[in-house]
Amino acid sequence: MLHLILDNRPWFRPKRRGYGTGLPIAWQGWTLMIVHIALITGIAVLLKDRPVPMTLFVVLAGLAPMPIYRAKTEGGWRWR
Repeated sequence: MLHLILDNRPWFRPKRRGYGTGLPIAWQGWTLMIVHIALITGIAVLLKDRPVPMTLFVVLAGLAPMPIYRAKTEGGWRWR
């Protein structure tokens, strides 16, 4: 199972225009994206009555997996 995660194949296509990651091209990419969205949504729902901590944790959760997205994008991140 670990070899599937540590595989060097890309999980995402690059964006056609702009900078960053496009859509997933592997199941690992879809899983990461779904978990990422679920984490942000869960934090927002759990902390909806506390706007300052919610904002802080949503921003942190949003940025935390960016190194994975970048490392697993085909061709890396660059302006297109």
